[in-house]
Amino acid sequence: MAAERTARARGETPDEVLDRNVNEVLQEIRVTITAVQVLFAFLLTLPFQSRFGDLGTFGTTVYAVTMISTALSTVVLVAPVSFHRMLFRRRQKSAIVAFADRSLVGGLTLLLVGIGSAVLLVLDVVLGRGPAIAVCAVIGVLGL
Repeated sequence: MAAERTARARGETPDEVLDRNVNEVLQEIRVTITAVQVLFAFLLTLPFQSRFGDLGTFGTTVYAVTMISTALSTVVLVAPVSFHRMLFRRRQKSAIVAFADRSLVGGLTLLLVGIGSAVLLVLDVVLGRGPAIAVCAVIGVLGL
């Protein structure tokens, strides 16, 4: 309903609305994927640092959660690009928009887990477990 009102107010046809929605969601993915790539690149280097072995079970578990959620976020955020390419010129823009929207929400959720657990990992070393968990909880609440 709101989309129809917006389209009427803008004087857009249904095809123009879909074109705009595709462009907007792909732009959102482009912006988000940069953050994911930076975090992922940083995480790839951590096990090769001399103090990585000092993390202990908690630290290595948090690292694994961070690494896995960031890798999954990358995959989920890139998926709409592949989906768009598969359906290119097949008049399936509404399916592309719906898939990209779900992927963006899923990718952002996984990114929130990745960022939160990365902060937990670092602050556990810097401030201790209690403050690290508190800050991570605040990030989680604000991220929702």
